[in-house]
Amino acid sequence: MNAPTPLTRPLYDRALLLHGPKRNEILTLDEVRQYGTDSFSDVDYLSIYGLKPAEWYARGIRLLGRTAVECTRDVLADQIGRDVANLIAPISKRTSVTVFDPFAGSCNTLYWILRHVPSSEGLAFEVDLQVFEITNRNISGLDRRIGLRHGDFLANLPSLDLPTGHALVAFVAPPWGRALDEVKGLDLRRTEPPITVIVERIAQRYPDRQLLFATQVYEKIDPASRAELEGTFDWSQLSVYGFNATGHNHGILLGTKGWTPD
Repeated sequence: MNAPTPLTRPLYDRALLLHGPKRNEILTLDEVRQYGTDSFSDVDYLSIYGLKPAEWYARGIRLLGRTAVECTRDVLADQIGRDVANLIAPISKRTSVTVFDPFAGSCNTLYWILRHVPSSEGLAFEVDLQVFEITNRNISGLDRRIGLRHGDFLANLPSLDLPTGHALVAFVAPPWGRALDEVKGLDLRRTEPPITVIVERIAQRYPDRQLLFATQVYEKIDPASRAELEGTFDWSQLSVYGFNATGHNHGILLGTKGWTPD
C-alpha cells in the first residue's frame, strides 16, 4: 500500500485571510503568528495596541482574518500618530481635536493617534456588525477612550454633530478590497468607497473647520488617483515608511482643508 499523502498547510497570506475561507473566522494565536511568518517573515508582525500577538491574545483580544489583513499594525500606526501629532501641534496647543475613523476595523491607528495628539477624543464607525462587536470588546480595556458606533459613516455624516470649535482629524482608510494591484499599485479611486468621495463629503459637512485628512496608502500609488486626491486639498504631503525589508510598505498621505501648515 502507498503511504498517505501528508496534508499541505495553506499559505497564510492576504488572499487566504481577506478573500478566502478565513475572512470571517476568528484567528487562533498560531494562525496570527503564521500569517506574520508566511507573509512577512516575522512571527510578531501583527502587534496592535502596543502588544505583541501573544500579549494581546492573552488579554482576550481577537481578530477576524479580514481584520488581521486590513488593520494597521503598531509600528506603522505609531508613526502615523506621530506624524499627525507633529503636523497639527500648532492647532492642538490652542484647541481640542476630534479624531474620527470612518472605517474603524481594529481601531488601532485611531488608538495611536489619540496617544500622540493631546486634548483629543476619538470617534469611529464600523458598518460590519461582526467586526464592530469584536472590536468593541477589544478596545474596552484600552487606556484611550474611543466612541465606536455601528453603522455606515457616510449615511450618518449629515446628522453627526461634533463639538463646536474642535479641529478635526480624519483617518481615511476604507477597505482596499481589489483596489490594490501588486504591479500597478493602489488606485485610490477604487477603494470601497472611493477616498475622494469621503474627503469631499466630510469637507462639505464641516466647511468652517480646520480639517486634517490622513489617508493610508501603499508604497506604489496609481499616479492619476493620487493627483486627483491631492487636488482636493489646500496642502498635502506623502510619506512612505520602509518598515518592511521585503517591500510591501505602507505610508500616509496627509492633506489639509481650511488651513495650511507653516
